[in-house]
Order: sequence, then C-alpha cells, then structure tokens
Amino acid sequence: MRNSLVQRTKRRRKTAHRPHRQGAMMVLMAVTLPLIIIMAAFAIDVAWMQLVRTELRTATDAASRAGAKTLSLSQDEVVARAAARDAARRNLVAGTPLQVVDPEIEIGLGRQSTRNSRFVFTPGGPLKNAVRVTGNRTATSAGGPVNLFLGRVMGVNTFEPTQVATSTQLDRDLCLVVDRSGSMMRGLVGRGVPGGFCRAPHATLSRWGGLNIAVAGFLAELDNTTQLEQCGLASYSQAGSRCGITFTTSDINAQLEFNYQTIRNEMARLSSQPVAGFTNIAAGIDNGILILTDPRARPFAVKTMVLMTDGRKNRGIEPVIQHDEPQG
Repeated sequence: MRNSLVQRTKRRRKTAHRPHRQGAMMVLMAVTLPLIIIMAAFAIDVAWMQLVRTELRTATDAASRAGAKTLSLSQDEVVARAAARDAARRNLVAGTPLQVVDPEIEIGLGRQSTRNSRFVFTPGGPLKNAVRVTGNRTATSAGGPVNLFLGRVMGVNTFEPTQVATSTQLDRDLCLVVDRSGSMMRGLVGRGVPGGFCRAPHATLSRWGGLNIAVAGFLAELDNTTQLEQCGLASYSQAGSRCGITFTTSDINAQLEFNYQTIRNEMARLSSQPVAGFTNIAAGIDNGILILTDPRARPFAVKTMVLMTDGRKNRGIEPVIQHDEPQG
C-alpha cells in the first residue's frame, strides 16, 4: 500500500515537470533560430561574393590580354582600348556584362628589373607594350555595385569588388647585320680557305658557312616563339671586285617582315658565290639603323640589332662611334 502511494507521487512529479521542459525548448528555438537564419544568409552571400570576384577577375584578365594583343598588332592605343572594352563586355559579372571606361584602361611599359623578377607596369611613356585594366563593380563604376541576396538581414545590401589585371606583350623588331668580307671565306680554324677564294664559301668548314647555319637556326627559333617578331637583314664588306664579281660596301638585303623567307633567300644567294672585300662594320650598322627606323618598324616594339663578324673593322669609322650616334 505504501509502495503504491510512493509510485503515484513520483508519476505526479514527472507529469508536473513536462510543461516546464517544453517551455525551455521553445525559448531555445526562439533564441537560436534568428542566429541560424543569419548564418545561412551569411554563407549564401559569401559564396555569391566569391563567385562574383572570380567572374570579375576572369573578365578583367580577358580585357587586359585583348588590349595588349591588339596594341601589339595595331600599334594604336585607341584600337587597343576599344579591344579591351569589347573583351570586358563579353564577360558577365553578377549576371551583367562588365563595363570598363577609358580611365580604367592604362597603357604603358611592362618590364623586369632582373631576368627572374616579375614584370612591373609603368603607365605612359614613349615605349608601350602593356595594358592594365581595373575592373570595378563599385557605386561609382559604370556597372554599379553588386546586390546581395540576404545581406539586408545584417544591414548590408551591396558589396563593391575591384580587380586589376596587367598583360604585357613583348614585341621586338630585329635586324641581322652580317659580315661578308673576304676573311669569311677562311676556315673555322686557322687561316686556310676551304675550296679557294674564287668558289662559293664551304657550307660547313668556312666561317661564312658557320654564319649561314647560325642565321638559319636563329630564324627557326623566331618561328617557334609565341610573340610575332619582325626581322630584317643587312650585309657589309667594302666595295670592290674579285674573281669577276663586283660587290658593294653594304646592302639592305631584306626589310622588316614577319615572314623570314626573303632573309633565307638572300642568305642562300650570298652563299652561292664568293664573299670578298675589307671589313667596314660601320657601314653595316648604318643600314641596320635604316632598317630599324623604316616605316615598317613598329613604334612600340623594342629595336634590336644583331651584329655578326669574324674580326675587327679595317675600313670605315669606328663602329662604337657609329653605334652611339643614333642615341644622341
């Protein structure tokens, strides 16, 4: 009897506590539910922000690449800016085309301070090979800020990302200036003349033959580069005649071209007959300068002259003086 009474009392106590526990859960849910909603909103908007940043980076990079490539091909800043704007519009950022305006497109020079360092961009200047594009989705930009989905829960309605991309196109106009003086008939080792002075230079044993092989290898490397280089050819010795052949002091054998077949043809022609005369290096440099300053030369390309000779000058002025004159 007593045990039965105790059990009934315990049941009443358990029943009496249940409403209190249910009330506690309601309070807990009321407190945590807003936090869960805020965390969910934050997670959704963070993912959206990362996606928009990626899209903006892609669009900005595409615009800078298009601008730099067009600058290389056209050598025209206006055309390059138009290409950058067009490439930006082809890429969606937060569902709308990216709009860039002229102040957000800078044209200048990209160069390395050392061989292994990163390229550093300097806006403006006479030599231009790079385009820097700033992609903005800010309140003051043409496209405006990016709307958030649930950011207003935390009092933030938009965010304003910015990305900067720079593309450098290394353009170079080259001129080969080759020595066709009589000493180029001699062998690679010693002073002997394989085959004699009045025959075509030996294809492999003569100095001219070695130079011809070097030029062919050089042009083959240019063909394999990702950049588009123009190349021209000048040759030099000293005016005179020998073995029934008359030769000039210096010739422009090929003007600047992207196709190097004219250079190959001229090297083959020069290799088919004796080369002769003294060594007037300055005259060759003169014609090399004419090639690199011809209207065919690109205004924004780096100009490089590659001089090939087997010895010192014995006619004309000092080539070092000749080299310094165009820089004055």
